Amino acid sequence: MPDYLSEAQELFEYTRFLRRDFHRHPELGFQEVRTAGVVARELNAMGYEVTTGIAKTGVAALLEGERPGPTALVRFDMDALPIQEETGAEYASETAGVMHACGHDAHTAIGLTLARLLQNYRSELCGTVKLVFQPAEEGLGGAESMVAEGILENPRPDLSLSMHVWNERPVGWIGVANGPVMAAAEIFKVRIKGKGGHGAVPHSTIDPILASAQVISALQSIVSRNVAPLQTAVVSVTTVHGGEAFNVIPPAVELSGTIRTFEPEVRQMVLDRFTQVVNGIASAMGCDAEIELTPLTPAVINNNNIAGKVRDLAADMFPGDTIESNFRTMGSEDMAFMMQDIPGCYVFIGSANEQKGLNAFHHHPRFDIDEEILPKAVALMAASVFKLLS
Repeated sequence: MPDYLSEAQELFEYTRFLRRDFHRHPELGFQEVRTAGVVARELNAMGYEVTTGIAKTGVAALLEGERPGPTALVRFDMDALPIQEETGAEYASETAGVMHACGHDAHTAIGLTLARLLQNYRSELCGTVKLVFQPAEEGLGGAESMVAEGILENPRPDLSLSMHVWNERPVGWIGVANGPVMAAAEIFKVRIKGKGGHGAVPHSTIDPILASAQVISALQSIVSRNVAPLQTAVVSVTTVHGGEAFNVIPPAVELSGTIRTFEPEVRQMVLDRFTQVVNGIASAMGCDAEIELTPLTPAVINNNNIAGKVRDLAADMFPGDTIESNFRTMGSEDMAFMMQDIPGCYVFIGSANEQKGLNAFHHHPRFDIDEEILPKAVALMAASVFKLLS
């Protein structure tokens, strides 16, 4: 096997330059015009067959090997978050209120460096590589939109790969698990309607605040009493809005939050119980309930065979690293929409370095990564592509 790590390290300055450029110029979902332009420019210069404008700002590039074989889709997300950066880095965001707080700048740079490395081995490549640079991963439906616009066709991939730099784990850690690795996510909104009135005469009202408190408390019983102990789920109420004055009981209270699950049967049970609990308690308290459940993304489920091969590669390439085979997170990721149809593997690469002060978690205003992991990510993705296509 070629020494992909040494070659990726030789390209480190290129990767870091791109990553810092993207970091300085973050763009929100479906607004990644500059980012997509840089991606398309670089890929065209490398000789790829490039398609732009997929799901508004998505980019795809094809590299056909000189030997026949299957097609691998390798996906990288590009969008930033509406967060004011507080890192103080020399390459900090130049756009007020927007920053790369989840590592997608690194992902895009890794993808472009991978493209350069793959081009060097085209004569040895069996099959086709479809590189996908996706917009709007952060809850806006970018992957689903790309699927709807045909990203999984012409050619149809046989397997898929994606990765995430992961600041919840240190440099020297890689997570490659079988089965579910990221959770399915739903957004819920609940409106509990009672009868408003004066706070001094509560008996003349139907208090939606009291009903909401009971609902919030009872919802926590779903995970503790309905989900089997060796399975898991999350039901989090994250906003509560009701009332404007100290002496007025409001006519309604609005709640919202998120539900996270891994297994489809657990998901359906939790959704059913959620509806039963809200409606039942609201009714018992004399209130009416309106429930809006919006699916955000399915679970990311790794194919056991593909994940096993990637995990073995990681162990061979990085013998000093911790390779975790059972890592899962309740975070969600819309790569799930592509992996629903195309078997694949989603890899986590530890990127935190406490000694350098680079240990803020994702979506934090001081989020930043140790850039020394960039060549490792490029090398592992390159080796995985060749291993899986051979």
